Amino acid sequence: MDIKKLIPVLLVIILISCSVVLAEKFYDNTAYDWYFMPSKDNQPARTEPHYEKMLNDHGGYFIGNSDEKELYLTFDNGYENGYTTQILDVLKEKQVPAAFFVTGHYLETQAELIDRMVKEGHIVGNHSWHHPSLVEVDDATLKEELDSVKAKFTEMTGVEEMKYLRPPRGIFSERTLALSNELGYTNVFWSFAYMDWDVNNQKGAQYAYDNIMKRVHPGAIMLLHSISKDNAEALGRVIDELKSQGYVFKTLDDLVK
Repeated sequence: MDIKKLIPVLLVIILISCSVVLAEKFYDNTAYDWYFMPSKDNQPARTEPHYEKMLNDHGGYFIGNSDEKELYLTFDNGYENGYTTQILDVLKEKQVPAAFFVTGHYLETQAELIDRMVKEGHIVGNHSWHHPSLVEVDDATLKEELDSVKAKFTEMTGVEEMKYLRPPRGIFSERTLALSNELGYTNVFWSFAYMDWDVNNQKGAQYAYDNIMKRVHPGAIMLLHSISKDNAEALGRVIDELKSQGYVFKTLDDLVK
């Protein structure tokens, strides 16, 4: 057989093989802003079917089992406004677990609170170092954003595991879901939230209580911001009322099981 005639054939086979391997690593980077569609009468929230498919394909969550009265309490922490201590006090008193998603700024400025979260059994998750849109950074920068948080957290606490990611700003793409999942993270979005992050527009504990009770539902992954005075003041009452309605607060580890 003429080897020279085989060379073009072999090159085509090699190119096809390489393209298949490379295709597995290339994902669509269309940016999406996470949102959910709340339902009435405390029924489970919904989201776009293609959002849900992307989460299912890449091991992410936005809601738990909506057939069970289980709740997952999560807080996003970028900046401290003096209310996390109060929130931790309430969680300790009520024996409720939570997950706190933290940025690099929070790690650098709130070491005592991070230490307390760990010691009191809460999950500390990754919210990136600089809080960028992960869709807009390249793969190496995305990895560095997440690795930096995990490395600093381990240095501070001795805890080597950091398993959960809340994408900054709620912006994501199939690429960011896939790459972060390959790095060992479970993306955690939410099926409950309200406008609680504006520190200049706090309206009181009753406002927070009413908004939470209106939208809470079985299986809810609840997003709250501990920067909110309203949340801190309403949290104890919220927990007591939800428990009286038969809700049980679970951890994200329970969710992914």
